[in-house]
Order: sequence, then C-alpha cells, then structure tokens
Amino acid sequence: MVLSDLGRTIEALLYVADSPLNEQDLAQLLETDVASIQNALRQLEQALMEHGLRLQRSGNRVQLTTAPDTSKVIERYLGVEENSKLSPAALETLAIIAYKQPITRAQIEALRGVNCEGALHSLITRSLVAAVGRLEQVGRPVLYATTSEFLQYLGINALSELPELPAAVTPYLSYPAPG
Repeated sequence: MVLSDLGRTIEALLYVADSPLNEQDLAQLLETDVASIQNALRQLEQALMEHGLRLQRSGNRVQLTTAPDTSKVIERYLGVEENSKLSPAALETLAIIAYKQPITRAQIEALRGVNCEGALHSLITRSLVAAVGRLEQVGRPVLYATTSEFLQYLGINALSELPELPAAVTPYLSYPAPG
C-alpha cells in the first residue's frame, strides 16, 4: 500500500516522538482536520502490518511500537532481564485495572479482598499503570488506569483487543455492596 503524503508525514512524526501523540494535536500541527488524520492513521496502520513496527492506539493518542513477534530479540538487544516478570498479585491487580479502569485502590482491594499497595506500586514503577485523576467523592481517591506501556507489555494495539471475560468471571468484577 502506498501511503499518502499526510500518512508519510504522520509516520515520520510518530517515529521521532518520545511519547504518544494526540490526534487533535496532529491535526493542528499538520493544518488539517481530525477526520483526515484518522484516515491517514488507518492507512498507516495497514501499511505497517507487513513491517516490524505497529501503530498503537490509546484513546485518541497514537505511537509507533515494535511488532510483538520481534519482542524477544529486541529485549535481548536492550538487555531486558528475563527475571523481570510480574508477580501473581501484580498480574491480578493489573487485570482488574485493565478491565475496570479508571478504578480506585479501595475498589481494587474490595475486588481482590487483600491490600494491593505493593502490587500497585510495582505496576506504577514499571509504568504499566498511572494515576489519571481523582474520584469526585469524599476523600477524592486517586483513579488508576493502564498506560501505553501496558499495551506494549501485552503486545496489543488497543484496549479493545483485550479478550472478553468469561461470563462466569464477570459477576466477580462487581464492587461489593457498601456496609
């Protein structure tokens, strides 16, 4: 597929960007409308499917990442340690955040039934989870959500690619009644 000039320009910008770029910011920078940006991004996404890069989306933010099937050699090149796996507690906490985001620490703990301070700290340190705001209630607890690094960690391009939860699991992801 041959990319339009707009698609090629977006590809170049994403290549040099040090963080995901917002579609609206791209439209403003490139003096065009968001619909044109979105169309060019779809073209770019298709064009990259045959390459070692992928277009990763997180809401209306996009970035270039490496293809999931290249992860082993890239990790070896970068010297990423094999033993940097997440603990079962961190994985469980991460799954809850991924499916229920944005979510507070108290809500996570209510679902897990145990303190999640250590697991949450580990996920934040690894940039898989970040504080994204505060809940509008007494105490204004912090809301947590996954990051673009989370998408890279799983090798997916968007949260919509997460597998659906089995029906038997869904009732367990309801918050316990107060009291």
